[in-house]
Amino acid sequence: MPAINKTKASSDRIKMKIRKGDTVQIISGKEKGKTGEVIQTLPYENRVVVQGINQRTKHLKPTQEGESGRIETKETSVHASNVMIYSTKKKVASKVEIFIDKDGSKKRRLKKTGELID
Repeated sequence: MPAINKTKASSDRIKMKIRKGDTVQIISGKEKGKTGEVIQTLPYENRVVVQGINQRTKHLKPTQEGESGRIETKETSVHASNVMIYSTKKKVASKVEIFIDKDGSKKRRLKKTGELID
């Protein structure tokens, strides 16, 4: 039986409109309504890691003698469908549209406010 690569959910990379550094708002789940910055995107799994959201604790045993055990908290990923890009100026979450500028370059813009992201 062939080994299964557990790091990738599928071999297809999913095109994501959310990028590292974007401010997003959680729209569903236990963290609903909270905002944070995207630390990492996982395009093969269609997930994002948001700063301060969906934190998990891990209890670590001491590795060396004389060292005490510790508890680490770490952000885990959230599915990309559960977040929306958040406008800090207008205080509203919105979908993203990609449009072609006059000079021919692609830009991202919020649909509700028309605010440019890049």
